[in-house]
Parts: sequence; structure tokens; C-alpha cells
Amino acid sequence: MVDVLNLATTKLGNKIYLLGNQNHNKTLIIGVVHGDEPQGEYLIAKYLKNNPNSPHLFIPCLNPDGKQLKTRTNASKVDINRNFPTKNWVLGEKDSYFGGNEPASEIETQFLIDTIEKYKPTLVITLHTPYKVVNYDGPAKEIAQKISDIINYPVEESIGYPTPGSFGTYCGVERNIPTITLEMDETCPIEELIPPIFKIFDSI
Repeated sequence: MVDVLNLATTKLGNKIYLLGNQNHNKTLIIGVVHGDEPQGEYLIAKYLKNNPNSPHLFIPCLNPDGKQLKTRTNASKVDINRNFPTKNWVLGEKDSYFGGNEPASEIETQFLIDTIEKYKPTLVITLHTPYKVVNYDGPAKEIAQKISDIINYPVEESIGYPTPGSFGTYCGVERNIPTITLEMDETCPIEELIPPIFKIFDSI
């Protein structure tokens, strides 16, 4: 049975949970980095209902405030995936990609940094939409191809545009931890995503 291993309270009073069990392995799976991409939380919850003894670590919803507000950003209007303390972090425009006034300024970002530092995962998968690609950072090409073979999305080392302060750069490039950004098809009915996503979780 999965337990709450850690939690944090957001600006709006929502909770971020790290779930796992006493025999957890070193794979971390994360949903809802962007609040307008809720599919990951649903898939993780469904998976854990069917696999309560899963050895993986899970953050089902990293950005519950954004989910509540139905926005990409969190309650402070910061894009969590631009807020990590990377060498390429920049103070950008206050748009939907705004990376904060300084790196790691957000509760959500710090929660994930603390998780990486404490649990030292050897593989991290974040669930996003909508691009239908298996994007990877760090030494994750082989794992990306394995996931691609299951879900039939192409493997892409670059998402196609600059991502300063991204989690992939922080975790994969600068810490050499295999990091997968699985961009799922947002037009696909969520129930149709269950078989390939469950197969991916079971294969890693």
C-alpha cells in the first residue's frame, strides 16, 4: 500500500503529495507540472488503485493550485517548468512561461528539488500534454526508445523551442539523471491512454 512520504502546502492551501512505500525503488513519476494538463494525475491515481504495491515514487499533482485555477502556471503565475535553478535560467517576460523573479522561488519547485535530493531517483518521468513525443534529457535515450516502442510516439531530444529553467535541464542535463518528458496526446480519450501508460509504468 502506498504511503504519504512527504507533503507540502501551496499558496492556495492545497497539498502536494509524494507517495510511495517502504520498498520503493528509484523511479519517480510526476503529474500535473502544468495545471492545465491534468491527465497525469488521473493516470497515476488509476494506476495506484490497480497497483497499490507499486515500487515507484509518485507525485500525482505537482501543481494543484494551477489545476484549481485551470492555468499552466501556479497561483503566483509562475511556470514551474521554468523555475528550476539551472545555468540557463533567465528572468523573462511575465507571460504563461514566466520563470519567476528568481530560480526555485516556488513551493512546488522546492518540493521537487527536495524530493530529488532526498530520494535520489535514478529515473524520472513527467507526464505532460499535448505534443505526442517522448522527450528526454540526460542519459535517457535508451529508456525513451523503450517508451516510444510502447506508446508509438517519436523520440525527441529537443522539444523544439528554448526551455530555460526547465526540470529536464535541472535534473537530466545538469545532474545526469535520466529524465523523460512524456508528452501525451491531449485529444486522445483518457481511457485509451491507460493501457500504454500502465505498460510503461510496469516496464520501468
